[in-house]
Amino acid sequence: MEASHLFLAIALILLSTKLFSLFMQKIHLPQVVGALAAGILLGPAVFNLMQPCESISTLAEMGVIFLLFSAGMETDFGKLKESLGSSFLISVLGVGLALGGGFLAAFAFGKPSFESFFVGVVIASMSTSITVEALNEMGKLKTKTGTAILGASLFDDIFVIVILAVVVGMRTGTDGFSVASVAFLLVRIAVFFVFAIGAGWCVNKLFNKMYEKSGRKGRFSIFAVAYCFIMAFAAEQFGLADITGAYIAGIAFSNTRCVELLETKTHTLSYMLFTPVFLANIGLQTSFGGITGDVLIFTAVLALVAIFSKVIGCGLGAKLCKFTTKESLQVGFGMVARGEVSFVVVNKGILAGIVSAALFPSVIIVVLVTVLVAPLMLKWAYRD
Repeated sequence: MEASHLFLAIALILLSTKLFSLFMQKIHLPQVVGALAAGILLGPAVFNLMQPCESISTLAEMGVIFLLFSAGMETDFGKLKESLGSSFLISVLGVGLALGGGFLAAFAFGKPSFESFFVGVVIASMSTSITVEALNEMGKLKTKTGTAILGASLFDDIFVIVILAVVVGMRTGTDGFSVASVAFLLVRIAVFFVFAIGAGWCVNKLFNKMYEKSGRKGRFSIFAVAYCFIMAFAAEQFGLADITGAYIAGIAFSNTRCVELLETKTHTLSYMLFTPVFLANIGLQTSFGGITGDVLIFTAVLALVAIFSKVIGCGLGAKLCKFTTKESLQVGFGMVARGEVSFVVVNKGILAGIVSAALFPSVIIVVLVTVLVAPLMLKWAYRD
């Protein structure tokens, strides 16, 4: 895309997402839904005023990074440590039920068993960024359930990445699939977390010490954002999603003396440009071409499975961890949204020859449905 066209596209995205967000606010719906709707209207699905492109996708990816970095800074570290056990169980039950439900749904529609299992992997992940945006908008990000959802999302990423590596390795053999290769992947992930914890501890101490002595506070936001992108890069090198590194980077600053300054600076930068582009880009990726009646029925069933598997599985996990019924629903609803990880997984499956490209429209619609309903479900669950 030419620079001048990109400028116009960004202007349209910023104006439309803001207008639709304000409209949603007027009718007491989450603003994030308005931003997503704006992207759908602008994209090929409706008015076709713009097409998805690499430049917009790059800005959108940065929007995801900023969202998770901000979420990490707003995380109560003490509560996060307390909720790790419950987050693990919530994630296990949610991923397990979604994977099993996706497999059964695909198998019932005549898809081969291996492809059906992969469909389960596709819908097993969740979109942390959409849930973070919705919780942040409602002021519920720092609650007990908000912290549990964020913790569970970290485990979701790890489980899905490991399962993906195993499944792709079994089909292609290009990675020399074996128990040893899976063990090596797990070791890499463990090494990353050890590295991230150690680096985070050092950065936390360094920033506290420098903040006390420095007379110029503004520079800290630049160093913090740089560290965020370094950790996002490192996470990908170790086989994890970049958003995992961004979130952990944010946690490193969550209890520093400069955290309020960092939150203000990054929040302004993110919400003026990157977050609206990220939300609109999801809508731009939506296309309803080539969908037959059978595909539509399968997609509807898969969307229902994607929603209820997370609500039931994650809600049950929360209930087993002594959350109240209302809190368990909040956790279950908070884990419903799917997003960029699902696109990454299905793309890997297509490249490996596990699933056909015809599955992609179904995945897009399932992701879109969950992204649209999750904020609405959360608003209902957190009602007073």
